Parts: sequence; structure tokens; C-alpha cells
Amino acid sequence: MSDDTPTDVELLPEEAQQHLATTCRTAAGDSVRSVVYFSRTDYEQVYLRGDLERDADLDTFVGSEWQDFNITQNAYQGSELGDYRYTIRVFENGFLIRVTTHNHGVIITTDNVTLRDFEELATAVGHLFDEWNLD
Repeated sequence: MSDDTPTDVELLPEEAQQHLATTCRTAAGDSVRSVVYFSRTDYEQVYLRGDLERDADLDTFVGSEWQDFNITQNAYQGSELGDYRYTIRVFENGFLIRVTTHNHGVIITTDNVTLRDFEELATAVGHLFDEWNLD
């Protein structure tokens, strides 16, 4: 485990938050708009790009993504598609990628990025989850 391993399943320590934000920004650059880490019971916005307002309804956002993850897991479990990896949502003004384990997840919003950028984001966050021993 690294020194910035989360020790509380509900929130990330400051050092881990910075590591997560840096990891996402390294993978997708200035296109990253926001990064939200969440567990089954809580969430924390760990990055918000300076040109954006802090007015998003994160309670609803995170609740919806968590519920959708559970539905997706149940619906596709055991299918020939293989294991769930991540979700991409496309909106008029940007994109959302959700990378989730059974108990934790990250929602990253971005401006215009490529499919390769999404794959790099998902892989980078997955490696952090592995480092932190998150299931």
C-alpha cells in the first residue's frame, strides 16, 4: 500500500485526494472538469476546474450513478460481454466517466476527449483502486 492509501472508506485523506486529481489530470489533461470520489455512504469532490461553478447537485449526481452501477452490475452479470469496466455518458457540454468497484467509485467530468482518453482515465483510476486495495 502507498502512503496515500485511504484509511476511511467514506472519505479520502487529503494526500489521496491530490493523488487522484493528479492521476486524472495526467490521463486527460486540462479537459478534466471535475473529479468526485464516492463510497456507498458519502462522497467528496476532490477536484473542480477553476473556470467552473460549485453549483452542481452532487447528492443527486452521485446517488444516480451509484444506483445505476448497481443496476448495471445486476443486469449484465455473467453475460458474454465480460466484467463491467466503466461507464461513459455524453452530454451537450461535456462527458462523464464513472469507474466503480463494489464499494467505491469515481465520477470524472470532462470536456471534449477521445475514446482513448476515457480508456486511459479508467485504467489510471483502476490502478489507484488496486494500489489502495479497494474491491
